[in-house]
Amino acid sequence: MAELKPGARFQSTVCTTEVIVVKGAGEAELTCGGAAMVPAGTGEVAGEPAADAAEGTLLGKRYSDETDTIELLATKAGAGSMAVGGAALAVAQAKTLPASD
Repeated sequence: MAELKPGARFQSTVCTTEVIVVKGAGEAELTCGGAAMVPAGTGEVAGEPAADAAEGTLLGKRYSDETDTIELLATKAGAGSMAVGGAALAVAQAKTLPASD
């Protein structure tokens, strides 16, 4: 389990993906490529992403869960796709601003 608090940084153990937590609170099972993510700078890349978790992570994109309670910013791209508690994270959509006229 990983402590998801804003500013925390994590890295994948099966690809080059690195993220920073933008929004989130509490402990959650954060995975990338089917393997648990570890705090940045504490692990080495070993192995490959699982076939069902190899959609990739894009640099500079924000990823969130369906309920929008967790948001991660990808600081390094990688071959693995991220999930929290077994639920895949999707690229967050830009929020529309109200018309100003």
